[in-house]
Amino acid sequence: MSQQFPQTSASTTATPGNQMSGGRPRRVAVVLFNLGGPDAPEAVRPFLFNLFADPAIIRLPNPFRFLIASLISGRRAKPATAIYAQLGGKSPLLENTEAQAAALEGILGADPATAGAETKVFIAMRYWHPMSAETAARVKAYDPDLVVLLPLYPQFSTTTTASSAKAWHEAARTVGLTAPTKLLCCYPTQAGFIDATADLIRPLYEAAKAHGRPRVLFSAHGLPKKVVTAGDPYQWQCERTAESIAAALGIDDLDWINCYQSRVGPMEWIGPSTDAEIRRAGQDGVPILVVPMAFVSEHSETLVEIEVEYRHLARQAGVPHFTRVPTVGVHPGFIDGLARLVRQTVAGRAAICSQKGDRICPSNFSGCPQARP
Repeated sequence: MSQQFPQTSASTTATPGNQMSGGRPRRVAVVLFNLGGPDAPEAVRPFLFNLFADPAIIRLPNPFRFLIASLISGRRAKPATAIYAQLGGKSPLLENTEAQAAALEGILGADPATAGAETKVFIAMRYWHPMSAETAARVKAYDPDLVVLLPLYPQFSTTTTASSAKAWHEAARTVGLTAPTKLLCCYPTQAGFIDATADLIRPLYEAAKAHGRPRVLFSAHGLPKKVVTAGDPYQWQCERTAESIAAALGIDDLDWINCYQSRVGPMEWIGPSTDAEIRRAGQDGVPILVVPMAFVSEHSETLVEIEVEYRHLARQAGVPHFTRVPTVGVHPGFIDGLARLVRQTVAGRAAICSQKGDRICPSNFSGCPQARP
């Protein structure tokens, strides 16, 4: 299934020296896309409804999607509320994303290459506040000369980046935001992201060696297999991320595997599953490190599913040592990598670009937002 994106103009009217024709400094708005999370116990059910009402998640027409979203959010509200109770009753994702936005804005503002320009970083969450409609209004008030959409999803998926981009363009049209817009669609092997992840793994790997030869589980959020079969490049990009981090670690004969977590529902999902790999590690008697390679901010999937639930499973399975590697968060290498991606996107001519500018996905992935070569 191909993914359609608005072909927004990528040109600007900037004059040399980052000055606009009127003397005003050129303004660039960077919009960080992220999932979002409930900010109070009473927000859990509406958050879940927004998630499952997304046509990129439940691929059925209304009213069927609305009914299914109502049913699932009702059934999952209580256990999900219990999960967030372990995190103080809410998701920490917004605060973590705000820290990343502040760090990125600081680097971009101090960049000599953008002297005379203004760059402001905004946040648009997909399923809870601040959502695209709120943020688009703020961006319009900022009156930018260019908008750069930067997903905090390193690997592209029709269920994440594409869904967020679609919601953004709809919100921009609604508020009358007409500034030229560029989308950075993916950066699964971008050096800053890869090196920051490897940097976080190394000391924890060394500590785990006291319990045997460690196995590294590169864990990403899963997808129903039919989504990938329909042309979504997410799994292919996750595999490239895992390979790149393993190579960056530079550990001889590293024992590692790419796996997937957070499966819900009766459908067949891509695998292998992280819980199955934890059980296999228990059978093999090896220590493990779980690396959340598709998450760049801490939230329920890292702080509860991995840290609490998978740690408990590892203990039950007989794993001699369990380590959860933190997300890259505001690691200087990661934030610097994001800044480089922003600069590259601003300088480029395309409305949609990957970490290297043009398409990185093989041509058989119809879900890739890039035009076919």
